Amino acid sequence: MKKRYDIEILGQELAVLSDAEDEQVANVVRYVNDKMEDILRTNDGLRTVDVAILAALNITEDFLKLKGVNEDLCDQLQKRSETLIQLIENAS
Repeated sequence: MKKRYDIEILGQELAVLSDAEDEQVANVVRYVNDKMEDILRTNDGLRTVDVAILAALNITEDFLKLKGVNEDLCDQLQKRSETLIQLIENAS
């Protein structure tokens, strides 16, 4: 069941609905705020919408990198599993 959270992103208060646990929502809010604050530190004078877009791009880049790492690890695990299964079948 979705729960309502009142959050603050870069000084903007928002109400969001989420199935996630309180701690997970807090972690997401912290991560987004950190990304946006990093952008503001290095690019003074940007409009809030520009900061949000740049943060979205940076977060997406992080996500896609991790997704690629995850896919590589899954492929390696699959290959090793197949090798182990073959070794077990050959030993029988």
